[in-house]
Amino acid sequence: MLDAYVEHDATGLTALIARRELSAAEVLEAALARAAKVNPGLAAICLPMEDIARARVAGPLAGPFAGVPFLLKDMAQDYAGVPSPTGSRALRHWVPDHHSEVVRRFLAAGLVVFGKTASPEFALKAETAPRVWPRPTRNPWDLSRTPGGSSGGAAAAVAAGIVPIAGASDGGGSIRIPAAYCGLFGLRPSRGRVPNGPDEAEHWEGASSQHVISRSVRDSARMLDAIAGPEQGAPFTIAPPAGSWSEAITRPPRRLRIGFSTRSPLGTAVHPQCVAATHRAAKLLADLGHHVEEAAPVIDGRELARCYVTMYFGHTAAAIAQARELTGAGDGEFELETRILGLLGRTLGAGEYVRSHARWNGFSHALADFHRRYDLYLTPTTAQPPNRIGELDTPPAQRWLAHLVLALRAGRLLMLTGMVDALVESSLSRVPFTQLSNLTGTPSMSVPIHWAAVDDIGSDLPFGVQFVAPCGDEATLLQLAAQIEQAAPWQQRRPTLK
Repeated sequence: MLDAYVEHDATGLTALIARRELSAAEVLEAALARAAKVNPGLAAICLPMEDIARARVAGPLAGPFAGVPFLLKDMAQDYAGVPSPTGSRALRHWVPDHHSEVVRRFLAAGLVVFGKTASPEFALKAETAPRVWPRPTRNPWDLSRTPGGSSGGAAAAVAAGIVPIAGASDGGGSIRIPAAYCGLFGLRPSRGRVPNGPDEAEHWEGASSQHVISRSVRDSARMLDAIAGPEQGAPFTIAPPAGSWSEAITRPPRRLRIGFSTRSPLGTAVHPQCVAATHRAAKLLADLGHHVEEAAPVIDGRELARCYVTMYFGHTAAAIAQARELTGAGDGEFELETRILGLLGRTLGAGEYVRSHARWNGFSHALADFHRRYDLYLTPTTAQPPNRIGELDTPPAQRWLAHLVLALRAGRLLMLTGMVDALVESSLSRVPFTQLSNLTGTPSMSVPIHWAAVDDIGSDLPFGVQFVAPCGDEATLLQLAAQIEQAAPWQQRRPTLK
């Protein structure tokens, strides 16, 4: 049963349960057995919910994914009565008294939640190694490397076969980056497509979207059908699609005009294998009949990155303040890097923040101008392969300096010394391509297309490519992803885990 379980995507498992070839209880036990086998080496699941799951499969289940085992992300996917640490020691004992709206929709789809996956503190990093848990989350393709972040636990769990699909969210690349690092499919929906409520109308000023990471395109399309739609009290609604996304992927896309670029928006290095992945995708697309040429939106990448980190600083400060209110947490309950980001957020004036946020509209207009000429924009998903665990840890000398800065509350001094530009480069140079979609509210996806070794002793690692579409056009992305999946299948490529 265990071997058969890992071979199926969520759609396939749903069909087996519907035909009564397997019961939901049997499928859950297979998922739990797989988790027990591989999670100790991965640390993908941070909070088990086995008793809740077993109680759920004992009753009737309905919905498009009735009986399918599922994991929530430990960030903005609250389950009533279960702790929601969001990767922070400050919130490790905080328990919400109601479900998030997206969790209600996951449950209405018939999914069986049996745990939560690890996320970095407040979803702030593109790696998943929060101090609240004893071990960092590891990439099933190479246990010495990160699965990315902030949906790193979700991606590790799906790549390892614990679940075929897992809850995820994306505020700066947090679905697409781990999908690329783990050889999976990850779609970031348009702003407003999937609700973030009821506690936040627009998470990270609307830059963050809720969805899933999956092995198959059809699972992602069916899940979007299940959870998309307006939420009462939300600030705005987005126009619904012409039909279901599940039906759309049964048709090939029209002949598309696709502009591509492999240059980092920051002017920083892009790994040769990330470039190779994009060129491979461009050739495949041309072979499939699409028009592909080198082109990019006219956008100042460094200015966009500065606007992104300004939002990042502000929301970190707000997250720390909220955690303190909820739990009375002291400074020692937050990671050092989080405290520095929070200090910078508290240093920003309200006027500075508003002016920075206003610039997002300029990026949206520049991207819209690009989309008048091209249906999609193609780039590498990331500029570098996944870093090794510990590679990005703050050096001791910098940690000492950070403690001094915090003690002196010298946030303004950091601003004046060019610290913001240094943080932009250090934090985003590995992943400079994804934030454009977040700030413009456009849908985007990472598609696994290329596997290659990056050193003499390592095994092949997956590399993804990113596609960005105009706002509201998830259908074209999913149609193209399904076409690529058929022409260059990736589901049969699995990491080898003992």
